[in-house]
Amino acid sequence: MSNLVVKTNRLNTVTQNLSLTEVRIMQLAIVDARETGKGLSTDKPLTISASRYAEAFGVSRQSAYEAILKAEKSLFDRRFSFLDDDDKMVKSRWVQRVKYLDDEASIEVILTYDVVKEVTRIDGYEQFFTQYLLEQTAHMNSAYSVRLYELLVQWKTAKKTPVFELQQFREQLGVENNEYQRMYDFKNRVLDVAVKEINEKTDIQTSYDQVKRGRKIIGFKFVVKEKPKKTENNQRDPNTSDMFMIDGLTDKQLWRISRHKEFISTYSSLAKGDAGKSWSAYSDFIVGEIKKDASKFSKKRPIREYLDGSEEDYDFSR
Repeated sequence: MSNLVVKTNRLNTVTQNLSLTEVRIMQLAIVDARETGKGLSTDKPLTISASRYAEAFGVSRQSAYEAILKAEKSLFDRRFSFLDDDDKMVKSRWVQRVKYLDDEASIEVILTYDVVKEVTRIDGYEQFFTQYLLEQTAHMNSAYSVRLYELLVQWKTAKKTPVFELQQFREQLGVENNEYQRMYDFKNRVLDVAVKEINEKTDIQTSYDQVKRGRKIIGFKFVVKEKPKKTENNQRDPNTSDMFMIDGLTDKQLWRISRHKEFISTYSSLAKGDAGKSWSAYSDFIVGEIKKDASKFSKKRPIREYLDGSEEDYDFSR
C-alpha cells in the first residue's frame, strides 16, 4: 500500500480547525478508500481501526484507542469553508455520520458530499491536486505542522508560495480567532514549531519571510525546496555487509525496528537522559542514532530483519 494522500487543491486549502487526531483520521479515510479500492461514497461507511491508526502513526494500541474514541465525540461537529466554482463561500462538514464500534476498537465514518466530490474528481484530473505520502506527516506532533506541510507541498514544484494573507492563513492552519493573537505568540507557538517539524521530518525544506504593509505584518511567503533523495552508493566496498544499509527505510520503519522486543533488550540502554524518560523519546532517539551510524546496531542480526517479525515480537503498548 502506497499510503498516498490525494486531495484537490481546493479541499487542501479550506479553512478548518481539525485536531491532530481528526486530521489523521481524515488522512486514513482518503488513503484507505483509494488504496483498497473501496472508493469514497456518501452512503458507504469507512472503518478505521485502532490497530491501523497505531501502525500508520507509530503510537501504541492504547494511545490509538483513546485517540479515536475522543475523535468520535468531536469529529461530527468539525466544519470547513471554501469558495465554490461560482466564487461563493460554502460551509460544510467533514463527516455526515460517525460511530464508534467498541467491540472492534474502530471508528466508522461517512464523509459528506463536498469531501467525496473533491477527492473522487481527482481521478478525472478535473482540478489541480495535491498529493503526498502519509509517512511524511505520520510522526508530526502538531496539527499545525500537518496543515502547513499540506499547504506548502502544493507549491513544491514552483519552489515558492504566493503570499498567504494573515487572517486566511490562520484559518487554514486551524488557529481560532481567540488563539495566539499576538504575532510573537503566533510565530513562536504555531509557525516556528511547524517549520521546525517540517524541516526535520519531511521531504521538504522550508523557510518564510514576513510580508509587511508599513510596520504591520499582513502575511507570509515561503520558500519550498525538495530534499535530495537518498541514493545507494554503488562505489561502496563489495565486501561490506548489507546488514548496515538502511537506504530506503522510512522513519516509520525505523520506528518499528526500535519497538522490536529483541532490539529493545539489546539496545535500549543506549537511551540516556531525556531519551530514556519515555518510550516515544526512546524511539525518536533510536531512529536518529540508526541514521547516524547503523553499524552500532548489528550485534545480533542485520537491522532490516527486525522489520519482519510477527506482531507478538513488538511492543507498541507503551
